Amino acid sequence: MEYFENLDYWRLCDELSLEQAACLIIGINPSSEEGSNCPSWKVHEQPFGYHAALTAITNALRRKTIKGIVSREKLYDINGNPYDEVEDSIIIRESKVDVESLKLWLVSRGFRKGFFFPEPISATDYLDPKNPRYAPKLALAVEAWLAVTDSGKKSPKQALEKWIREHAAQFGLVDDEGKPIEAAVEECSKVANWNLSGGAPKSSS
Repeated sequence: MEYFENLDYWRLCDELSLEQAACLIIGINPSSEEGSNCPSWKVHEQPFGYHAALTAITNALRRKTIKGIVSREKLYDINGNPYDEVEDSIIIRESKVDVESLKLWLVSRGFRKGFFFPEPISATDYLDPKNPRYAPKLALAVEAWLAVTDSGKKSPKQALEKWIREHAAQFGLVDDEGKPIEAAVEECSKVANWNLSGGAPKSSS
């Protein structure tokens, strides 16, 4: 079973075939060797959960519990011309499901995890140095904004710069001599500054 990270490009799809949807529900890449071949395998040879997922999706689409495009089997006259459709039939390989409708149906069936429900990014992930996308300047700017709630007699930018200089080392934004990198101080204070008009806060009196 392939890990969900390898399936991200499938999130671009608004519609999926029934077989693709079944693969994604059980965490298999439909484009992989396993995913592309399992529809032709015998039931006992298919990945665990695939047959059940495909059956459930097919039935839900047939009952219109899931929105999508249903391709039905045709009835033909003696000349080989189609003249009607077989009621309640469905051609699995030619039918499609709407992804948003599929997700709502999954929730109604008690499924809230897996490919169709990626874990949300924690609000503080960007402040975690262990995060592979951790950006020191972003983290420093955010922490400065959170810390400097009252700039006193200084302008917000001045107060932010003071705090940033005092804490730059914690974020690795210092030079070889341990002094704050002024370019970083300037950039972070600009980002965190909420008073774009400049100057010290005006007295309320």
